[in-house]
Amino acid sequence: MPNFCAAPNCTRKSTQSDLAFFRFPRDPARCQKWVENCRRADLEDKTPDQLNKHYRLCAKHFETSMICRTSPYRTVLRDNAIPTIFDLTSHLNNPHSRHRKRIKELSEDEIRTLKQKKIDETSEQEPKHKEINNSNAQNPSAEEGGEEQDEDILPLTLEEKENKEYLKSLFEILILMGKQNIPLDGHETDEIPEGLFTPDNFQALLECRINSGEEVLRKRFETTAVNTLFCSKTQQKQMLDICESCIREETLREVRDSHFFSIITDDVVDIAGEEHLPVLVRFVDESHNLREEFVGFLPYEADAEILAVKFHTTITEKWGLNMEYCRGQAYIVSSGFSSKMKVVASRLLEKYPQAVYTLCSSCALNMWLAKSVPVVGVSVALGTIEEVCSFFHRSPQLLLELDNVISVLFQNNEEKGKELKEICHSQWTGRHDAFEILVDLLQALVLCLDGINSDTNIRWNNYIAGRAFVLCSAVTDFDFIVTIVVLKNVLSFTRAFGKNLQGQTSDVFFAASSLTAVLHSLNEVMENIEVYHEFWFEEATNLATKLDIQMKLPGKFRRAQQGNLESQLTSESYYKETLSVPTVEHIIQELKDIFSEQHLKALKCLSLVPSVMGQLKFNTSEEHHADMYRSDLPNPDTLSAELHCWRIKWKHRGKDIELPSTIYEALHLPDIKFFPNVYALLKVLCILPVMKVENERYENGRKRLKAYLRNTLTDQRSSNLALLNINFDIKHDLDLMVDTYIKLYTTKSELPTDNSETIENT
Repeated sequence: MPNFCAAPNCTRKSTQSDLAFFRFPRDPARCQKWVENCRRADLEDKTPDQLNKHYRLCAKHFETSMICRTSPYRTVLRDNAIPTIFDLTSHLNNPHSRHRKRIKELSEDEIRTLKQKKIDETSEQEPKHKEINNSNAQNPSAEEGGEEQDEDILPLTLEEKENKEYLKSLFEILILMGKQNIPLDGHETDEIPEGLFTPDNFQALLECRINSGEEVLRKRFETTAVNTLFCSKTQQKQMLDICESCIREETLREVRDSHFFSIITDDVVDIAGEEHLPVLVRFVDESHNLREEFVGFLPYEADAEILAVKFHTTITEKWGLNMEYCRGQAYIVSSGFSSKMKVVASRLLEKYPQAVYTLCSSCALNMWLAKSVPVVGVSVALGTIEEVCSFFHRSPQLLLELDNVISVLFQNNEEKGKELKEICHSQWTGRHDAFEILVDLLQALVLCLDGINSDTNIRWNNYIAGRAFVLCSAVTDFDFIVTIVVLKNVLSFTRAFGKNLQGQTSDVFFAASSLTAVLHSLNEVMENIEVYHEFWFEEATNLATKLDIQMKLPGKFRRAQQGNLESQLTSESYYKETLSVPTVEHIIQELKDIFSEQHLKALKCLSLVPSVMGQLKFNTSEEHHADMYRSDLPNPDTLSAELHCWRIKWKHRGKDIELPSTIYEALHLPDIKFFPNVYALLKVLCILPVMKVENERYENGRKRLKAYLRNTLTDQRSSNLALLNINFDIKHDLDLMVDTYIKLYTTKSELPTDNSETIENT
């Protein structure tokens, strides 16, 4: 839908030119100046929010100094920009015309005031004009450029129109391929018999549209050499970059409108042989819904400091987000990358102290902690667990086989067996109690994998049997047994705490108060690690004996100790020093890092939620904890009085009125706008990564990202196409994409054949 300019006597709309259109500002003072300068009486009774949502002014009404072009895709106004260029008289030449945008007639006093204001402004700016004139005299080209910008846009020639239509067809094909997850390339070269040419997927779709009668493409085909590609790989890459940027910009525009946001990254993924970090943003949209959207991939760097710099540069300079509005950051990564992402978090915190480093609600605390443990054995064990879970989810037959083994093992405890079967059919590796489940399931897993590998009826193909053998060897290694038993016992101290963090809002609030007790328990374990480890090691050896697994030190350690006659190291002491001690130490430190003083203060602000207030008997002290967000409040001086009114509202509510139990419910209250400070605080708290997305349909970004990675072969993945596929429902402006391409890679009169590549005649 096009944007129409709200200025009198201006008929421009967004689909007719590449002019930028700007929303009316929400700031009441600036918005009032815009309305006054427009001289439209019908706009005076509208609120800044209504004007911001429904009315636009095109760039022709602003001085060029008021407009910033930070990139080919973004044109923004300066913070103090006021429109000053208007045509208020041309309609007088045709008095019989129906004028849609009525110009306000001014009284003599108003005209006198405006004239005096103009004289004052002119006298103030006279010295500046002299400087500009001197500068223009020395650099006449600058003046010419300014005149050129004020000229009306010339109509397109027939050749230029055909060129734009041709480019539009190419963009349509690329967008279709991205949304349908079709790779650009077709057959591999070595798969095609010699002397036979098979076009790639893009070329094939292009030819299909030509054969279907698309006139613009047919004409280009007839005038192009037979051994020339319609669209070279270089041109495809250029166009895909533009598609990606335009689609991303649609999401980021909503993020900027909401002001505050949080950054979340998922685990490192392989994109066509290179490691990338998937990045998501969390924000509250204009309908007060908390959303988590995928915005792109960042190339991963091995050096943590370089990664931190590139991370910040991409988000701020390339994507155009203002990190001053970032209120949270969370990184879901495996153990190999955890330490590097902590460096990124600390560097961002140094620049932006309010970008609190937190846990992410989509990852259970215990799994988060386990992934971050800097012990190789833990990383290997976690990888093995994921592979085992994925193996049994390959087919219903494999899960049925596991169910049968569980039924036999738990025939004396059918209730426990039924529970384990249900768990096996879910993605249980992400649960808070994943390690307890694994210990309970281990015997069934080993027997099932053994049975699949040694099946004499040949029910399984070679790949399934081979994978079962490899996985069985991995889970029957004594090092794996000790690792999962130690993790199970250490993380038992954080299990209830972590579960509450992913529970109701009141659970999260009270969990913040229990952190001290959790840390106290873990410190006690650390002080008595000899005793605790002795019990853990005994449990591991009993489990190994039950599964007929030989107790031994890892092979790499035994090889390193060959010839060292003085070594008296036992298996128990070895695992204490290399596993139990570093694991407990790390988890204590990680809890302190994640739950910093700022993070805990933020969680204490959840007492703003009415149901939490009710549990506290309305004796709350949000003002003290909300101090960290004072600069985010519209009226910080009235915070104390407003909080008092907020408490009174719910304390003396009617008997039939229930207390809202989540931030989501509170934000959707009809009278929430009467509490502007509370409203602002709830919006900021809502976007903290630790808070769960209440409405699952607004958590599309992560689900679609996982689906794309699951359904796309590694060597066929593309960061550009991935964004189009994951954000398939975001609107796209083909005209904008075409105009951007022409600006960046061609001149208006130039055909896009300079990037063409030749292929062999067929």
